Amino acid sequence: MDNHILEVSNLHVSFKTRNGEVPAVRGVNFSLKKGETLAIVGESGSGKSVTAKSIMQLLPKQNTIIPEGEIRYEGKDLLKFSKKEIQSIRGSDISMVFQDPMTSLNPTMKIGKQIMEGLSRHMNLTKKQARERAKEMLELVGIPNAEARLDAYPHQFSGGMRQRVVIAIALACNPKVLIADEPTTALDVTIQAQILRLMRGLQEKMDTAIILITHDLGVVANMADRVAVMYAGEVVEQGTLDEIFYRPQHPYTLGLLRSMPNLDAPRTEPLIPIPGSPPDPATLGTGCPFAARCPYTMKVCHDHNPDYTAVSGTQAVRCWLQDERTPDEHVPEVIRKGRQTSEIAADQAAIDAAGGVPV
Repeated sequence: MDNHILEVSNLHVSFKTRNGEVPAVRGVNFSLKKGETLAIVGESGSGKSVTAKSIMQLLPKQNTIIPEGEIRYEGKDLLKFSKKEIQSIRGSDISMVFQDPMTSLNPTMKIGKQIMEGLSRHMNLTKKQARERAKEMLELVGIPNAEARLDAYPHQFSGGMRQRVVIAIALACNPKVLIADEPTTALDVTIQAQILRLMRGLQEKMDTAIILITHDLGVVANMADRVAVMYAGEVVEQGTLDEIFYRPQHPYTLGLLRSMPNLDAPRTEPLIPIPGSPPDPATLGTGCPFAARCPYTMKVCHDHNPDYTAVSGTQAVRCWLQDERTPDEHVPEVIRKGRQTSEIAADQAAIDAAGGVPV
């Protein structure tokens, strides 16, 4: 039985500009199960936030084009919903937490009223019931003296507290899916850790599925069950947390991991940056978009974009190094070794699913 609560299939999103149509998301596919966390990672401009806002239909209608694709929530394609139908889903079934709480909160409105607004609209509660629920949510996200704080304004809270309030608003109606777009980027490390613990705790209590949009691999390591790596509007690799961190199969994923500080490594070991910059989406050619920055590029990489290759039952990658026609000597050892480990893990999973090795 299919237990995916959200499925994004072949999603394409473009924007109308003075210079013509510019693609921002190109054929994105991923799914989300109830209660799991999927992290979508990549550099700025890779299409992460555009993908998230497409789900919520928060992109500007006047210059957004979605020529093909499906976003199915509980089996229904959200892209075919009317404005009224989307408004009934947004905030109640699917909620979003943004990067900067001060742009999410109304500075002229008391916090309690901002939480109660969604409760009154989606849960049909009386004013008294909505205020009581708002108080419960503030307590749930760790705001002290919640009753009095309902009558405070956003500027009377610290940055970390404001982010807690935004999370309280997002979770007030018990949504089944929470999209968190860089929810801790503007916070210091200590407050960031508190917010991540809070989100994990609330997820366990409410069994909410989370899509975590981030470029911070440390946050991913603490939160995610599965990871989708985006580059130039495409998902170039997907897998479980362990597969992506310990058996990366795309050179871009490998580059991201190599450029991340490792506290366990010797202090003299330098970080290895990814050379160059992401491509301009308006001038993308027919080849692999990472080819110009890839240390393992071949001629075919510049001419044709590869299809997805399944590395294991849970890991897939879009790279010519995975093509069976690519000679082994062209495949770097770190990727070849990871592929072999993934195959062993897949074989072991199949054996375990069958109840062990037959005797």
